[in-house]
Amino acid sequence: MQAKLGSLQSEMEAREFEGVAASGAVKITLTGKGQLVSIALDATLLNPEEKDMLEDLIVLAHRDAKEKSDAALNDAMGALTGGIKLPAGMKLPF
Repeated sequence: MQAKLGSLQSEMEAREFEGVAASGAVKITLTGKGQLVSIALDATLLNPEEKDMLEDLIVLAHRDAKEKSDAALNDAMGALTGGIKLPAGMKLPF
C-alpha cells in the first residue's frame, strides 16, 4: 500500500491541470500539487480600465485548475483505497 501511495504521489506531481475562465481567455496551469506553472492571457483582456475583471478571471481560472487537480487526486485515492473513505481532514498523499 505504501509503495502504491508513493507511486500515486509521484504521478500526481508529474500531472498538470489547466483551469480556464472567460471561455478560455484566461488559462492557468497547475501541477498536481497545486503549484502554478503558467498563466496565459488573451491580449484583448489587457485593458487597464478592466484590471479588476482580469484579476477576478485569473482567480476563477486558478480555482478551476485546482478543482480539477483535487478531483483527479480523489479519484486516484478512491481507486487505491478500494473506495474506503478516509477520515475527515486526512489528506493523502500530500
